[in-house]
Amino acid sequence: MQFPSLIRRLISPALATLLLLLSASVNAADKVDKIITNEQARTNESVESQGKINKTHDKTGDLLANYKSLFKIVEGLEVYNGLLQKQLDDQDSELTQIETSIKDVALIERQIIPLMVRMIDSLDQFVKLDIPFLKDERTTRVNRLHKMMEKSDVTAAEKFRRVMEAYQIENDYGRTIEAYRGTANVAGKEREVDFLRIGRTSLIYQSTSRELTGMWDQASKSWQQLPAEIYRNQVTRGLKIARKQIAPDLLMLPVQAAEAVK
Repeated sequence: MQFPSLIRRLISPALATLLLLLSASVNAADKVDKIITNEQARTNESVESQGKINKTHDKTGDLLANYKSLFKIVEGLEVYNGLLQKQLDDQDSELTQIETSIKDVALIERQIIPLMVRMIDSLDQFVKLDIPFLKDERTTRVNRLHKMMEKSDVTAAEKFRRVMEAYQIENDYGRTIEAYRGTANVAGKEREVDFLRIGRTSLIYQSTSRELTGMWDQASKSWQQLPAEIYRNQVTRGLKIARKQIAPDLLMLPVQAAEAVK
């Protein structure tokens, strides 16, 4: 009857040991699970961190590329701004020169206006003292110059050009021949005649009927009749040459003697 009791005594420690072992196994399994869970969490965190690092790297690369691109743009703008600054400096220099020129022009204009007035007066006096060819035309030209000087809408440069043009026209008269029709006081009567001008040395007239031929005498300021039998044909030929109706040829015509300079 003692055998079952013995068995119970032997089994109880073994069972307790087994229970302890089972409990330890369960605790170990729980720890392992916790370790695995923690490791998985760390792994996930590492993957997430790596993803953030990759994104940051990509953004850094984009920023670096943008920086390099902007740096090149800035370099180009610096070069462009440098050229613009040089252009501005050059324009400032030109502006200074222009301002100086304007001041000089104003000064020259104040000086040249009186000069032009004196030139026109001298031209007027010259026309009055010269042999009387194209008297109305030349006098009208001088009068227009006088009126032009009073106009404010004509620049000083244009005034000077017209004055010089008038001088050039008068100068050209001295080396050309010309034939034109007009009127002359012949023997106290106004008659229609043909004038032949040879430079400023001779001004000869011939009546349209060719009956009368004469020459302006600068000393007496009057017309002097010429022998028709000597000069009629020569003057007629001279008129045709001046009108380019015949070829130039040698003419025998009287020439006004030059006055001695006093």
